[in-house]
Amino acid sequence: MDRTTIEALELALEASPDNLLLRKQVAQGYFSLGDFDKAKEHLNVVLQQESNKESKALLAQCYLKLGNNSPGIIICEELLAEDIDRDLLPTYLQLLINDGQIDEAITQYQSYQLKFPDWRDDQIESQLKISTKPVQEETAYNPFLEKPDIDFSKVGGMENVKEEIRIKIIQPLVNPDLFKAFGKKAGGGILMYGPPGCGKTYLSRATAGEIDSKFLSIGIEEIMDMWLGGSEKNLHEKFEVARKNNPCVLFFDEIDALGSKRNDLKQSAGRNVINQLLKEMDGIDSQNEGLLILGATNSPWHMDSAFLRPGRFDRIIFVPPPDEEAREQILKLQLADKPIKEIDYKKIAVKTSDFSGADIKMLIDLVVEDKLRVSMKTGKVETITTKDLLGTCKKVRPSTKEWFNTARNYALYSNVSGIYDDIKKYLKL
Repeated sequence: MDRTTIEALELALEASPDNLLLRKQVAQGYFSLGDFDKAKEHLNVVLQQESNKESKALLAQCYLKLGNNSPGIIICEELLAEDIDRDLLPTYLQLLINDGQIDEAITQYQSYQLKFPDWRDDQIESQLKISTKPVQEETAYNPFLEKPDIDFSKVGGMENVKEEIRIKIIQPLVNPDLFKAFGKKAGGGILMYGPPGCGKTYLSRATAGEIDSKFLSIGIEEIMDMWLGGSEKNLHEKFEVARKNNPCVLFFDEIDALGSKRNDLKQSAGRNVINQLLKEMDGIDSQNEGLLILGATNSPWHMDSAFLRPGRFDRIIFVPPPDEEAREQILKLQLADKPIKEIDYKKIAVKTSDFSGADIKMLIDLVVEDKLRVSMKTGKVETITTKDLLGTCKKVRPSTKEWFNTARNYALYSNVSGIYDDIKKYLKL
């Protein structure tokens, strides 16, 4: 459809403004010509009068083309919650990538791959730096091996945590001869614990990027199997993939779900999985040099003590909420592609004490939603201001406070080994 035809259709539309079918044709015509602002304008008129899946999907594509990611993501999530349209997935994933939500994009991509094994998108895979090609023919496991493009320079604060990881993981790989002289091998495990949403997963991915290694993230749903012995087999396959691709960072999120205290487990199947995990970490039947194991948990008090022995998770690191400097960096990153006006990042960072990274993201999402509502009424893009952010701060309760209420009791009354000394120091107990 050329511009002359579209202009003729617009003249007809002036005579019949309630003709939604005609307005949709005009919107599609403008979209095909690359005039995404005009297409968006007509689609918004359509959607004010009827809820239409095709029009919403086209509007999401307009937002993608215009670089307005947040409203596009909201539309896609609404549509995908109703029905998973595979044609919409590339648009949704690209919006997440453009919005800087790489972790979420990877999670969603992997989720859709599991639901639709015959679906894949080479362009999205390339941007996410993941591979869904089998690493070895003898196993049916299809690993999502990443090559992260972030390193410690992209991690605000956490200097103590980064230094522990450097001495335990990075330096043995950079200076292998020096460490061998002291009888130290490259590899081993670090357990990170702290409130949810404080960057443990992001830090693990940055660790892999720091040493230019592959990264394999594992969730409990990938391990547990209803068949006897299936969970142990799944766990072994994950370790084998990591061993064949070393150096490799093997990351277990919410590892307390796998490594709960064996005395608390009523079924032998759960204890067998823990024993298998301990066996894999010890490398009894395999060589683990170059295999770097990072675990993250919000509940270290539920971990079996066997995991905390030397040679397993022999570094236990407290990951606190981001400090003021880190909160400034997170705010700048989250607001980077949003319409903003004279933001006083320092002032907001001061007012977001005890906020986790996830809490800050929620704060910005709430502000964006408010601005979208206003923008849809005024018909123009409304900018985010410092006043908007400070006002919304009062609506967000830091999620870390509830965690610290629990952690405080363990730090005071169950700290014989000194594992929670960092919590006591942080809370000034």
